[in-house]
Amino acid sequence: MKLDNTFSIPVPAAQAFPVLLDLERIAPCVPGATITSKDGEDYHGKIKVKLGPVGLSYNGIIKVVSQDEANGIAVLEGRGRETRGNGTAAATITCRLVESDGVTEVFVDTDLSITGKPAQFGRGALADVAGTLIGQFAANLADEITASTRATAPEPAQATLTAVAAPAEDAAVPAPPVAPRKPAEPIDLLAAAGSSNSVKLGGLAVASALVALLAIVLRKRSPRSA
Repeated sequence: MKLDNTFSIPVPAAQAFPVLLDLERIAPCVPGATITSKDGEDYHGKIKVKLGPVGLSYNGIIKVVSQDEANGIAVLEGRGRETRGNGTAAATITCRLVESDGVTEVFVDTDLSITGKPAQFGRGALADVAGTLIGQFAANLADEITASTRATAPEPAQATLTAVAAPAEDAAVPAPPVAPRKPAEPIDLLAAAGSSNSVKLGGLAVASALVALLAIVLRKRSPRSA
C-alpha cells in the first residue's frame, strides 16, 4: 500500500535536515510517541493511541537505511507490533526535502505492508489517519523549532553595548533555558478516521501505530540544530 504525505517546516532545508534527524529532540512532537532505547542504528519506541475512551499501545523499531543531506533525501525502514495482539506492520519510507523562500516542504512516500486485521481495510481510511498524525506532528515541530530559534537568537548589538556599560548589579538576568517539550497527547483514531469507520477501529489501531512512527523516522542521531 502506498501513502503520500507532505508537511512544511518554517526553516531552510540546510537547517531542517539535521533537525529531522535529531530523534530525541522531535520525538515528543509525534502524538503518543516515546523513544525507549537505542541499539546500534535501531531506535526502539512506543506509540499510544486512543479509540475514544480506550487506550492502546504498540512497540516499534525504526532505522535509517540511507541519507543524502546534499540532496535532502533520507530512506528509512520501520516495523511495529501490537503489544497485546498479533497485528504487525512494516514500511519503507522515502523523505525528500525541497526548500522555497526559506520554508522547507517535506515529501514523505511510504510503502506500507500490514498483516492481521489492518489488512482488511482500505487505503482511504489509513490515509485519513496518516494525514491527521503527520499534520499534528508538523504543527508541533514548527512550534518546537520556533521556540528554539527565539531562545538562541543573539541580542541586538546596541543591547549588548548597554549591558556592558551598566553596573554589574544592574545587569539583566539571563533568560531561562527552554523547558523540555511535553510529549504530544495520543491521537484519537475514532476522530481521525471518522465515525463512519468506527467498525474498523481495531485494525486501524494496529496500522496507525506504524503510521504514527512514520512521522518520527525522519531522523537518527545527529548534532543538535536550532
